[in-house]
Amino acid sequence: MTQRAHLTAEFVTPREALPQSRRELGRWIRTRLGLPVALEGDLIAAIDTVFTRQQRHWQESKEEAIQALLAGFAERLSGLHTELSARDAAVSSIAEYFEHLVETLSERSKRDPKTKLMTFDWFMEQLESFLELEQRVRWSAVGLVDITNFKWYNDALGHALGDRIIEQVAHLLREQVRSDDLLAVERPRADLHARFGGDEFCFLIPDVADAPTACTIAERFREGVEGYEWTGLDPRLELQPVRVDVGVVCLWMGNLTSRRFIGGRLALDLIEQADRLMYGAKSEKANRVSPVRMTIRGGELVELTDDEELRIADW
Repeated sequence: MTQRAHLTAEFVTPREALPQSRRELGRWIRTRLGLPVALEGDLIAAIDTVFTRQQRHWQESKEEAIQALLAGFAERLSGLHTELSARDAAVSSIAEYFEHLVETLSERSKRDPKTKLMTFDWFMEQLESFLELEQRVRWSAVGLVDITNFKWYNDALGHALGDRIIEQVAHLLREQVRSDDLLAVERPRADLHARFGGDEFCFLIPDVADAPTACTIAERFREGVEGYEWTGLDPRLELQPVRVDVGVVCLWMGNLTSRRFIGGRLALDLIEQADRLMYGAKSEKANRVSPVRMTIRGGELVELTDDEELRIADW
């Protein structure tokens, strides 16, 4: 074996015998290298310097890596927060859209598409609630309206003009028959007019001072229709201007106990009474509102006498 090979073999140490700590490294240098004490100290100091610097660099690199990781994590969290906020906003927007859509569809289901008045069914629900819940003992009125000889307008002048007449009468009804709404807190001045069907309409005046006042309001509407410039819709209407027949039940509400739990039947009875009055006016060709004064007695509608109305006036 050559001298070079002998020296190499002499300094080859099994892996398991290699030093694992600074103390073992110092012992290994002393036993293996046999250096003078001064050189041995310098070597160990140099190794300590290199190890310390490498450890410091490693620690700095680790901290930089952690900071970069945290920065990336924070950026990712911010991105997720922005994404979630955008999704929340989208979900909220969608929810608001569908809420508005449901509200719109619900409102449309309660409105006649041609006149935008209440449907008759919705009107009757409101009237029933009013009769069963209104606590004040006051006068109210329920009216029914029919366009005089409407069939002639349809047959002689066409259905298109007939539809326009219906729409204009509905507009005049909303315009002339006005009252505070005692049924819905959210809409303190909602209309209480409905399309009964065809060329017929109905309305509720929920709170009036007395029966003559209710008749005055209904008469104002009748005169508004009669005085409207119908030739603006069609010149042919000059030959036969539009008129309406109106029947009105002026109701003295009485105590709530007399109405509670029978609002549905009373509502139908009021409409039937107004219907009879309206057709009575039509058959008599009366150019006026046809009224009747009634109250509730024993769960039934009964007509008031003049003496009873005088006592109510003094009540």
